[in-house]
Amino acid sequence: MNGVKTNVAVFANGCFWCTEAVFSSLKGVSSVKSGYAGGHITDPTYDQVSNGDTGHAEAIRIEYDPATITYDDLLAVFFNTHDPTTLNRQGSDVGTQYRSAIFYTDDEQKIKAEALVKELNDTQAYDKPVVTEVHKLEKFYEAEGYHQEYYKTHLDQPYCQLVIAPKLEKLEKRFGELLKG
Repeated sequence: MNGVKTNVAVFANGCFWCTEAVFSSLKGVSSVKSGYAGGHITDPTYDQVSNGDTGHAEAIRIEYDPATITYDDLLAVFFNTHDPTTLNRQGSDVGTQYRSAIFYTDDEQKIKAEALVKELNDTQAYDKPVVTEVHKLEKFYEAEGYHQEYYKTHLDQPYCQLVIAPKLEKLEKRFGELLKG
């Protein structure tokens, strides 16, 4: 997307292999990197984060063209492709590293994210309260290279077929108009 002004969004909503695959599929998204955010140690590794005591969540850093896809669209996809009502868990992935969190990069993102969480809870959009955290992004640490584009490079792995592929099918049904060609 040469010459195009891009914005950044950072989300944590379970395994970053899944979320990277979801957001990479969207029009206007030029880059999605798997990594770690929200913790208290510098330059964490996957093994450290997996132990659950770094405070970091598995997260993704999305670069997108706001003229093609809006932050509101990204929030809609975020809330519709994971369960924002489960604390520190997504499916069989359990621990604080799998929590639901939005790491805002500016005041507008903060306002939108907090307002949407409040609206979802006020309207009881889910059977249980939304537990998604909203925090200022302090630092995003890119994950090790073997975690990047995991779905794309491991299509035949059972996890990809059993967990990621169904998320992408749900994405296509719900947000087909936002998907790349």
